[in-house]
Amino acid sequence: MAIPIVYNIRSVRARWTSTIVAVLGIAGTVGVFVAMLSLARGFQATLVSSGSPDNALIVRAGATSEMTSGVSLDAVKVIQDAPGIARGADGPLVTPEAVLMAPIPLVTTGTDANVELRGVSPNVLEIRKQVKIVQGRMFQAGLAELVVGKNANTTYSGLTLGNTITLGSVKWKVVGVFDAGGSSFDSEVWGDSRLLSEAYNRPATNFQSVTVHLTSPAALSQLKDSLTSDPRVNLDVTREIDYYAKQSTSMTTLITRLGGFVAMIMAIGAIFGALNTMYSAVADRGREIATMRALGFGGPSVVFSFLIEALLISFIGGALGCLSVLKLNGLTTSTINFQTFSNLAFAFKITPDLLIMGIGFALAMGVIGGIFPAIRAARLPVATALREL
Repeated sequence: MAIPIVYNIRSVRARWTSTIVAVLGIAGTVGVFVAMLSLARGFQATLVSSGSPDNALIVRAGATSEMTSGVSLDAVKVIQDAPGIARGADGPLVTPEAVLMAPIPLVTTGTDANVELRGVSPNVLEIRKQVKIVQGRMFQAGLAELVVGKNANTTYSGLTLGNTITLGSVKWKVVGVFDAGGSSFDSEVWGDSRLLSEAYNRPATNFQSVTVHLTSPAALSQLKDSLTSDPRVNLDVTREIDYYAKQSTSMTTLITRLGGFVAMIMAIGAIFGALNTMYSAVADRGREIATMRALGFGGPSVVFSFLIEALLISFIGGALGCLSVLKLNGLTTSTINFQTFSNLAFAFKITPDLLIMGIGFALAMGVIGGIFPAIRAARLPVATALREL
C-alpha cells in the first residue's frame, strides 16, 4: 500500500525553510550546468553553420586548419579544372582565400582583439549562399574596400559602414555589412584577396585555402578523387560543413568539461543540502513514520514516499534553475577560437534537450540526496517511536 503523495506535498510546505535551502542549491547547480552546455552548444552551432554541404574546402595536405595551410596559385589553377565544381556566368565557382589576423580595438573596452581578415574572390557570394549583404554593397575587385560581418560591425571600433580604417599598409573603406546567418563569418572582415595579402607584405599568389561550390553534394567524392590522385598538387579535400564541425571540437570539449567539473563540484554541495533536508525530515517525523508503519504501510512504501519528496524538491529546484538561465538564450559573447586564434562572437544556445538534461540532472541529485534518508526512515524501530507518543 502506497503513502498518498499529498502527504509529501504537505510535508514540503510544512518544512519550507529547509526546503528553500535545498531548492536554491539545486537551482544554482542546474543553472550553471545548463548555461555551460548552452555556451558549448552555441560555439559549436556558430562554427558548424559556417559550412555548407554543397561546398568543399581545400587545404594543403596535413594542415589542421586554414591558418597552417598554404595553397599556391598553380594549385588553384589545377583545382579550377577539376571535375565536380559548379560553374557560374564568369567561370568555375572557386574562391581562393587568404586568411590573416589584425588587431582591432573592441568597442566595449578599447583593447585590441584578433580579428580574422579573409581575402576572397568577388564571386564569394555565389559560393557561400548563406551570406547576404544587408547594408551598403559588396566590395569591388581591385579596390581597397571591405565588407564586414554583422558581429564585427558592432563589436570592433572603426568597422562601421562608410568608415575608413588602416589595416596593414593600406587604408580601407567599409562599404558593406553582411549577415552570414549566425556563423563564424559574422565575426570576419572580407576584402579583395590580392590587396589584403599585399597590405601585409605577403605574396598575392599564395592562399590559405580554396572553397568551391559543388555541382551537387554527391560530387565531393569525384572532386576528392581527382585532386588527391593528381601528382601536381598535395591537397586535402573536405566537405565544408565537416571541416567547421571538426574545428569546433576542441573548444566545445573544453567548455563542456570545464562546465561539467564546476557543475559536479556544485552538485556535491547541493546533494549535501538535500541530504540535510531529508535527514532533518526523518528526525522530525519519527513518530509520523512509526504511526504509518503501524497502520500497515511497509518499509518499501516509506522509502518510496521519501524519494517522492526528494524528487519533488529537486524538480522544483531544477525547474527554477532552467528558468533562471532562459534569458541567456541568444545572448552574444565572444572568445578566442584556438584553431585560428581569432576572436569569435557567438550566442548562448539553450535548446529543449538541454532543459530536459538540466531537469534530469536535478532529479539525479534528488535521488542521491534522498535515498539514504529514505532507507533510514524505513528502518526506524516502530515500537520505540510509538512509546514516545
